[in-house]
Amino acid sequence: MPEIVGWVWLVVLLPFFGFLANGLLSFVAPRAKTAVSVVGVGVLVASFGLAAGIFGGLLGHSDGAPFILTFWHWIPVGDLQVDVAFQVDQLSAVMLLVVTGVGMLIHIFSVGYMREDDGYARYFAYLNLFVFFMLVLVLGANFPILFVGWEGVGLCSYLLIGFWYTEKVNADAGKKAFIMNRIGDFGFLIAMFLIFKTTGTLVFTEVFGLAPETFAVDGPTITAITLFLFLGCTGKSAQIPLYTWLPDAMAGPTPVSALIHAATMVTAGVYLIARTNVLFAMAPLSSAVVAIVGAVTALWAASIALKQWDIKKVLAYSTISQLGYMFLGVGVGAVASGIFHLVTHAFFKALLFLGSGSVIHAMHRAYSATDRHEDAQDMRNMGGLRRWMPWTAGVMWIATLAIAGIPGFSGFFSKDEILAMTFARGHDEVLYYVLWGVGTLASLMTAFYMTRMMLYTFHGPNRTGERERDHLHEAPWVMTAPLLVLAAGSVLGGLLNLPHVLPFHGWLTEWFAPVTGLGEFYRAEMHLEAGTEWSLLGLATLIAAVGIFVAVRFLRPAKLQPAAEAPEETGFGKVLFRKYYIDELYDLVIVRPLVWLSDRVLWRGVDVGAIDGAGVDGSARLARGIGAIGSWLQTGQVGTYIFIFVIGVVVLLRAVSGP
Repeated sequence: MPEIVGWVWLVVLLPFFGFLANGLLSFVAPRAKTAVSVVGVGVLVASFGLAAGIFGGLLGHSDGAPFILTFWHWIPVGDLQVDVAFQVDQLSAVMLLVVTGVGMLIHIFSVGYMREDDGYARYFAYLNLFVFFMLVLVLGANFPILFVGWEGVGLCSYLLIGFWYTEKVNADAGKKAFIMNRIGDFGFLIAMFLIFKTTGTLVFTEVFGLAPETFAVDGPTITAITLFLFLGCTGKSAQIPLYTWLPDAMAGPTPVSALIHAATMVTAGVYLIARTNVLFAMAPLSSAVVAIVGAVTALWAASIALKQWDIKKVLAYSTISQLGYMFLGVGVGAVASGIFHLVTHAFFKALLFLGSGSVIHAMHRAYSATDRHEDAQDMRNMGGLRRWMPWTAGVMWIATLAIAGIPGFSGFFSKDEILAMTFARGHDEVLYYVLWGVGTLASLMTAFYMTRMMLYTFHGPNRTGERERDHLHEAPWVMTAPLLVLAAGSVLGGLLNLPHVLPFHGWLTEWFAPVTGLGEFYRAEMHLEAGTEWSLLGLATLIAAVGIFVAVRFLRPAKLQPAAEAPEETGFGKVLFRKYYIDELYDLVIVRPLVWLSDRVLWRGVDVGAIDGAGVDGSARLARGIGAIGSWLQTGQVGTYIFIFVIGVVVLLRAVSGP
């Protein structure tokens, strides 16, 4: 084992130490923002440096076997033996770089973005804790340790989404995320119970080693296990039907949105399926379900993004859509392609969110300076910002071209590799041709709505107001510098896994071979002829170009009115703006019946009526009644006592003497 791998525990503990230090500072010295910044950012810089060293150490490791580092026994109960242990392999090493690298840039950006916030130290404490739990999740060597990290990022999402908890809408958004994720977690727990019952272990290497002799391919047990695992993924990674919490998560600070959407929480579901790819490979029905849900989610969320005006909501639905592509990839068996898109998405989506944060930062500053309270996130209140924020506009266009799938940018290689692998599976089942078509249509929508966002934000006439324009300017360099680094990743990230028809192709696929090798044994071969692959690349380019062209040709930023003056949406546009009324449907079908059940039946009926009425209050009334009867006998008059005594003697004698 390379010596550097033994230091992986420090990669995890450094963010935890940052959480402890900044948590203490939030109580004893909340205004010591320089110290908070040094600690909060410094621990991530150190973690990223160590993660890079570990990745480099694995590059020289020839046999590809995972390294298991056991620290102590946690749950030694009979056959259940759970250790606090980390697994370092090709998959976890890549995730280490993504989490610490992108997380580090988001921490740096936060120094400028949150500088004036009174909860600065608390914010960085939560942010450090978030990274700690995500590292536990990706390094866990068994299901329970992964689940600890899984629940930890859920807790941190609640704390950070509802960071400004004094506003009810923010607190409600945090609760919504927390509760909806518990639905998915129920599925994860059931899957763990079934895995332990059938294999007798929860250690990854042992479960995957026993799987071929324990489970029948396409059998009911392995299908149930993988479907329950996927239920957990739909909650954590915001797929249909448990996706509605993610757009509301925009209530938190914008860097939090970047961290959740790009590098940590929502990628956990994709990571889980990649980690358990052996089990999903043995369950073709479950894999098909994963692919179908991923493709439908990609199209569904992309269509909603077409009509959103909040810049962060556009990016939120974009994230849901891009996660759908990742699930499509791992669902068709292209695990390396799914993780490849996860990596490139981390670059361009973090860039888009942080860039939008720079825009919102400037808009808030402009409106605050003139005592106006317009929505600083509504694109209808923006326009022409490239004149005041050229750096932000430039890097966000790079990210937009990447997510749209323009050749030369990272998203072109990763997203279209997923579509190509889906098309290749169509040789075995026609279903996958349909899923390829769905994914291609979603790609067209992506190019359109992302170009729409850029046009309405940075081009055309400015709609902020005349006085406000004097206060618009580029964000400070502590916020702009991370954008430049992410822009470089958005361009160069595609080199990690070039198509097979290009030189130096498939590096990441080969890198992941030790992790995905056993699962490949159960999957249909996915192979494309060179001519077919070139045709698919050309079609993908045409689709992206058409989406951008249609947006530029037919959208009219000059005719857009500020939000306060804009007419109400009508027709199908209103349906898209209201997100197909899914939140209202959930409220009608699930929330209101549960509130009625809780209020009328459980509270008023069971709690107040039965428990309080017949139980607690009833026993009290009975005791008071008996006491009242006894009080009637205690008059304090001797004559009354003698009378009662005589009556009692007579009754007693009568009873003794009989009839």
